[in-house]
Amino acid sequence: MDNQAKLADILAKQEITELLYRYCRGVDRLDMDLVRSCYHPDATDSHGTFEGTVDEYLVWSERLLRRYTGSVHNVLNVLVEVDPESAASADGGTVQWARSEAHGIARHWTEGGPPELNLSVGFRFVDDVSRRNGGPWLISRRVATTEWVREEQFRPFDKRFLRGSRDRSDPVYAPRPDQ
Repeated sequence: MDNQAKLADILAKQEITELLYRYCRGVDRLDMDLVRSCYHPDATDSHGTFEGTVDEYLVWSERLLRRYTGSVHNVLNVLVEVDPESAASADGGTVQWARSEAHGIARHWTEGGPPELNLSVGFRFVDDVSRRNGGPWLISRRVATTEWVREEQFRPFDKRFLRGSRDRSDPVYAPRPDQ
């Protein structure tokens, strides 16, 4: 592999890793438009008890996430394998493929809720990711595995600390100071 091909491989891996991070931000902030932007329109998702289209997945996951006061998804051990060959697509364009495996831990909590709504989940995302006609890398197919689940005990939150929110009032959406 020459230097140009190595650089393209590294850039693809970074873009795909950032795609995973954006997905987690969208889930934790309940920004379903951001989650949607991580998938191709015809993508599928297999997520535990759910299997279907990305649009069906968004409805299913938002309904589940709203049961909780909050969540934090951490993605760890991301391994991306980029296929060095492009393929022709049905519309005459080109498609590049990659397989991403990411281990993670998701924490969900519900203030004052029962133990089953305060939990940590070990998971893996096995994603087929593609770039169509030079566009962005997006998820074409996701298979999410659950590796373990543990009930947690959360203490009441100290009100003196700034807390994130699950909407666009969260600090991550604030304009820069120069704007």
